[in-house]
Amino acid sequence: MNQTKITTDDNKNSKPAETESTTTVPEWLTETINGGSFRHVDLETGTNGWASPPGNVFSLRSHNYFTATKQKSPGGDYLLSLAAVDWLTSTSKKLDHILSRPDNRVIHAFKTSQSRSFIFAVNFQVPGKEHYNLVFYFATQKPIPSDSLLHKFINTDEDSFRNERFKIVSNVVKGPWVVKAAAGKFGAFVAGKAMKCTYYRGDNYFEVDVDISSSAIMTALIRFMLGYVTYLMVDIGFVVEAQTAEELPERLIGGARICHMELSSAFVIDDDVDGKKSSQQRRRMMGAAEGNHRE
Repeated sequence: MNQTKITTDDNKNSKPAETESTTTVPEWLTETINGGSFRHVDLETGTNGWASPPGNVFSLRSHNYFTATKQKSPGGDYLLSLAAVDWLTSTSKKLDHILSRPDNRVIHAFKTSQSRSFIFAVNFQVPGKEHYNLVFYFATQKPIPSDSLLHKFINTDEDSFRNERFKIVSNVVKGPWVVKAAAGKFGAFVAGKAMKCTYYRGDNYFEVDVDISSSAIMTALIRFMLGYVTYLMVDIGFVVEAQTAEELPERLIGGARICHMELSSAFVIDDDVDGKKSSQQRRRMMGAAEGNHRE
């Protein structure tokens, strides 16, 4: 897996980012990619796991979007590399601020390695009879340019700015036409305008929690899609939306492909009522391949 190198200016650069060789991928990142219960699988043939699609599967606002009838162009390289995807379920409560948990396998591997990398996580809180979470983790070894939109998004004190800018782009790659038709209406939308988003800034990470239950429309759509989830391949990408010509072209923070997911494969988080973990839970990392599922 190539590690994406951030260029000096993600607002004005219209060329794809360069990539470092695979030998530069740190050990902790290799561990998170390969060590999850929700597996890293083949992009075209994988099942019940995640893969990293090329950024060009997404269409973003081009450098002349505001002057050429809203023209879009292929997304190009990602700003951050996909480090892992976790599919989790909690038996007792909604899981907030995933990266603050000491049993989170990604943050544990990151801190153990004493890496100077930066993690960007998106935590989808999925409504249902049980509390489900689909968590995307992205990482970079390079400093995020101080004049970039992503830097401003991470470091601003204004959640109103974040709510106006954090955009989700998606595409159903494989699946029944009825699902493609329903999901197509939400192929690109600003998450904070549609749902409640909560933002957490740590020393070396940033997390966005997206509460799907806060929107009746999105809740209905997700419940509908979950009924077909084992038949679906879905690409999901994340962008800080450009709203002026100076901020173009848009750049992808990161993206992932979810391949034929099985609801029953979710890693169970079994905290007790006081928020403490059982003895079994203390023996394993959240989302790790070992000790998975309902035992």
